[in-house]
Amino acid sequence: MTQQTAADTAAWTGAAAILFDLDGVLTPTATVHERAWQELFDGYLASQPGVSGYSESDYFDHIDGKPRFDGVRDFLASRGLTLPEGPLDDDPSNDTVQGLGNRKNAIFNDIVSAGVEPFEGSVRFLQAALGRGLKVAVVSSSRNAPAVLKAAGLSHHFAVVVDGVVAAERGLPGKPSPATYEYAAKLLDLSSSGCVVVEDAVSGVQAGHAGSFHSVIGVDRGAGRQTLLDAGATLVVNDLQELLP
Repeated sequence: MTQQTAADTAAWTGAAAILFDLDGVLTPTATVHERAWQELFDGYLASQPGVSGYSESDYFDHIDGKPRFDGVRDFLASRGLTLPEGPLDDDPSNDTVQGLGNRKNAIFNDIVSAGVEPFEGSVRFLQAALGRGLKVAVVSSSRNAPAVLKAAGLSHHFAVVVDGVVAAERGLPGKPSPATYEYAAKLLDLSSSGCVVVEDAVSGVQAGHAGSFHSVIGVDRGAGRQTLLDAGATLVVNDLQELLP
């Protein structure tokens, strides 16, 4: 554990709540999402001659932290490709935006069905926050957030979960808009200024920076420390345990 600094302490001192992203912050499922996206687009692009293949940087450049179908659209746009939208419940075998998104979801669920082990440092930080009487919520672009929380044994800590399903039902724009984080603060009966946003994705940090939040803590799981700072993070750590005394 690194030595705690005054900036680390100030990042959440005086806050009333911690709003956690899920994948990559509480659980290592961001890597599962990366694998699922790569499998999806490797398969799809194989049928698109002359189009450059999927690379690791594509996940961070076009997909990470966004609602699933926005990720499909933005990746396709990066290759100059467009597809019909299709219905929300489109068959995963169909080459539509919704079909590809649902295909990715099926791949993801197959991988996580064996269980999810949360980040140890994140669990310790969560317990410390609860021990200090802070409220907590999860704000995730994923429509699988409740299932992932249950698989990780964390669901009992979070009465408030604003995920992709809630965002769609409420008509809330996804990250980098701050709307889902602002809605979580509202559900906790708090103003945004009393809430800390914890994020590993550039779009999520941008969402926190765009709102009037207490602070934005970036967790570097691969996006890069300076990239997260440039996106608006108050500070960046490698592990949330670094914020503990």
